[in-house]
Amino acid sequence: MSPNQKMMAARVILSVIAIVTIVSPFLADWNASHIYNPLWTPHAKFHNAQTMSMAVLLGIAALVFTWWKRGGTRGTFVAAFLFTSFYWVSQALAFLFPGVAWTDPNLLKVGQTLTQFPIQLKGDLVLFVVLTLAAWLYASASSRRPPSAQSAS
Repeated sequence: MSPNQKMMAARVILSVIAIVTIVSPFLADWNASHIYNPLWTPHAKFHNAQTMSMAVLLGIAALVFTWWKRGGTRGTFVAAFLFTSFYWVSQALAFLFPGVAWTDPNLLKVGQTLTQFPIQLKGDLVLFVVLTLAAWLYASASSRRPPSAQSAS
C-alpha cells in the first residue's frame, strides 16, 4: 500500500467513525428507552439531548479536520483523530462514575443483568482498535513521505 493509499484509508476510517458518531446516538437514544422514557426526569432528558448534540458536533468537526485541504499537517490529522474519539472515550469513562448502568433495570431482557459486560464498552473497544489502525496508517504513511509532500496532504 502506497503512502497516499494509507493516508486515504486513514481518512476514510476517520470519516466512517465520524458518521457513526453522528448517527448512533439517535439510533440508540431517540426512543422510549431514553429521550421518550416517561420515567426519566426532564433534566435527565436534557443531558441525554446534550450528549446527542455533542456527538453531532464532534462528528462534524472530525469530518472537517479529516478533509481539511489547507495545511494538511499532522496537526489536522491529530485534531480529526481526537474529535473522532472524544465521544467514545467519554462513553467508556462514564462507567467509572458512581451509580451508572449500561441500561435501565426496567429495560433488561431475559438473561440480561446490570453486571454483565456493557454492550457500549464492546463497541468502544472495536472503535478504539479501528482508530488505532487509522493512526498507524497515517503514521506509517507520514514517515515515508518527504516533508513537502506531508504538508500537501
